[in-house]
Amino acid sequence: MSTRSSDRDSALVRLVRAEWGRLYDTVCPVVARERFRAVPLALASVGLSALLHFVHGRSWGYGFVQDVGAVRADDPLWLALLRTPLSLFVPALDLPVWGGLLQILVVFGIAEITLGRRRTLAVAYVATLAGTLYACVGVALGPDMFFGLPASDGRIVDTGPSAAAVGLAVFVGCRYRAYVTTAAVVVAMVVELLLKDNLAGREHLAAIAAVLVLCAVSKWRQRRSAVCTDASVGPSGAPPIQS
Repeated sequence: MSTRSSDRDSALVRLVRAEWGRLYDTVCPVVARERFRAVPLALASVGLSALLHFVHGRSWGYGFVQDVGAVRADDPLWLALLRTPLSLFVPALDLPVWGGLLQILVVFGIAEITLGRRRTLAVAYVATLAGTLYACVGVALGPDMFFGLPASDGRIVDTGPSAAAVGLAVFVGCRYRAYVTTAAVVVAMVVELLLKDNLAGREHLAAIAAVLVLCAVSKWRQRRSAVCTDASVGPSGAPPIQS
């Protein structure tokens, strides 16, 4: 009996190691060595989100946050694009703020360590922008089209940091081959949309679709780079002789 239990435990350890081992080996040594100094972008994002949430919840600050960081499909495209960078850090007032801040800290922190600050911001922006553009196109198509949205959705504020967090989770999962976790995130977003069909759920799926395209492009570039490197080295392992 103990042998079977030990075998099951070892199999579980191997599965966990295969899923999260690469990510663990990358993140944990950095966190152990540098602690919070390793994630200045994530900490700044949490601080900015908390500040905007506080200001947004006050009568004197509500209009200001709406003007600088609230994106709607009814907005002119140039205005939506102008507000999108700050909209990454405007949490929804009707959701628990501490859960959102914890999500930003964990997801942005892991992404910052594994991808770097610039790529983390780029992926987060692409994910958020994909949701914004989908909302604009969906409202323009109308509810009778397959991907269309009712006109009332044009007045709803975009998802804020949640689309960016979902996009980053998918990108990091693909990059570090945590495919089960990546699939779980995608399935969770699909189930969320099936249970509650709203603009936020659709924008999350649009963000995931855009990030999956980024993952495919990244893998294609890596393979192309590997092929070019092998060709330049030659079959013997030495550079080709030039006359």
